[in-house]
Amino acid sequence: MAEKKDSQIVVDVGKWEWSELWKKEDWWAVWLGFFILLMGVVIYFPHSSDMNTKLAEIEGKYLADAQKTDKFRTIGWYQLNDAKKGVKAKNIDSGKWLSTFSKKPHGWKTNPVDAFIMSKDTADAKNAAALPKYETAKAVEEETFAAAQVAEAAAEAADFNDQALNEAAKASIADWRDAWLKSSKAKSKTKAKPYNQIVWLIFLGICFAVFFGIGMTAMGMSFKEFVIGFSFVFLIAVVAYIASSQATMKAYGVGYAFWAILFGMLISNTVGTPEWAKPAVQTEYYIKTGLVLLGAGILFEKIITIGTAGIFVAWVVTPTVWLVTYWFGQRIVQMPSKRLNATICSDMSVCGVSAAIATAAACKAKKEELTLAVGLSLVFTSIMMIVMPAIIKATFPVDKQLILGGAWMGGTIDATGAVAAAGAFLGEKALYVAATIKMIQNVLIGVIAFCVAIYFTSRVEVEETGRKVGAIEIWYRFPKFVLGFISASIIFSLLYTSFNNQIGGLGPAMIDQGVVKGMGDLFRGWFFCLSFVSIGLATNFRELKEHFVGGKPLILYAFGQSFNLCLTLIVAYIMFYIVFPELTATI
Repeated sequence: MAEKKDSQIVVDVGKWEWSELWKKEDWWAVWLGFFILLMGVVIYFPHSSDMNTKLAEIEGKYLADAQKTDKFRTIGWYQLNDAKKGVKAKNIDSGKWLSTFSKKPHGWKTNPVDAFIMSKDTADAKNAAALPKYETAKAVEEETFAAAQVAEAAAEAADFNDQALNEAAKASIADWRDAWLKSSKAKSKTKAKPYNQIVWLIFLGICFAVFFGIGMTAMGMSFKEFVIGFSFVFLIAVVAYIASSQATMKAYGVGYAFWAILFGMLISNTVGTPEWAKPAVQTEYYIKTGLVLLGAGILFEKIITIGTAGIFVAWVVTPTVWLVTYWFGQRIVQMPSKRLNATICSDMSVCGVSAAIATAAACKAKKEELTLAVGLSLVFTSIMMIVMPAIIKATFPVDKQLILGGAWMGGTIDATGAVAAAGAFLGEKALYVAATIKMIQNVLIGVIAFCVAIYFTSRVEVEETGRKVGAIEIWYRFPKFVLGFISASIIFSLLYTSFNNQIGGLGPAMIDQGVVKGMGDLFRGWFFCLSFVSIGLATNFRELKEHFVGGKPLILYAFGQSFNLCLTLIVAYIMFYIVFPELTATI
């Protein structure tokens, strides 16, 4: 196999051994990820009959109104979909327990203790303070709903053949939906309940230590040493979540990834990472397991709901941006490290940190190179999620702010959470388009990692070592967790479609709002956070400075993101307003 020692690469070709299935990190990431998903299947699938009954009742109530016309989405269409979205397998008792068990620290403003403990009196006071804002938002929602009903009735009276009346109804319904989104957010802040999360976090940390410790033991590490070190890594992860849940930090999009890396780097570059904690500093082990879980959430049937336009924006623009930026880095900027160049390209063009880590694993980038790429992503993401919605509001025509603006943000802002937050700022439709484009783009994590592994194994390392490698070496170097990522996507996409073929369409309730959000997503965020903490604890500022000499990484990222912004905007406009205008009209 290929082993990297500093800047030198030594190629050592061996033969396949079945023991790799339980001795290699990539395979353990696959097994652990699928174990979690399998538990989700076991917990939620027996309740499919109950979910189906609820969906059938909802269709009986709203379906006729939803199908009044195909000229635009009626009030009944939204009511049907809202009611269906409320049918969630994760709302069963087991799902609620899992949510409590895996809960991150709660939001807080001035007192960090609120992240762990809230008394009944405090919860009641919080609800009372939020109630006036909700009542105001609810009044606006009811007013816009009444206006939407009048506009739709006028269009219906003309048999939906009057284009002006149809457009007026569509606009009124859009106003109601935006008011509904704001009202829903305000309502969620009136439902605070008392909690004491300290014991739950301790229990969660113990379970995670055992969960990952089993794999570490199989790979030859001491279970005891790993568990002791893991307590330190998990503690920092909790602190990172506390910092990110502070109200101001949330408002400015400074998420847990930033704090996890920052706290880790502060420790590693001051007092130093304790030797007893180092066995649990396992960046790739945690993130690869999380990426397998991410794969289950990439559902093909959901992707095609936005049509060829969205697929084209994500799957044509993204590889184009990657290739052009990589060429720019090698030929114009003359990046000294091809691995850093590739990692930054994936970070910037695909989906930020997840793609960066997958690519770094595929090309064997140094940990300092990965940290640098991730740091650039976090800075640009925080800026873009705040600036882009403001630019769209100020410069885009009103009729293009939601679809075009959502597609633009979904294809360029790196982090999925930041995309959703930025989209919500513009409205429900922009949120839907932005989140869907980003989900389509996430499919490319595995594809890019696969292509990078092939390229670096068969070209870059051959140039560095002067030794050719065969297919078996490419297989050895290929990041196996990508197989888990792709397999999870295919398997759960098929299950989603199978459930959707039943009466009422069970796919969202059982897969999306069951196994994915009621199991995989609950733990994926924690695994990513553990990985980011590990990045920080393993990073040395002196080594990081070496890669930033001349500012070349910053120049590369700025060029790539600028090109990405321009190309995504152009292609999104062409796809949504010139090639597929009929799709845009129905979103």
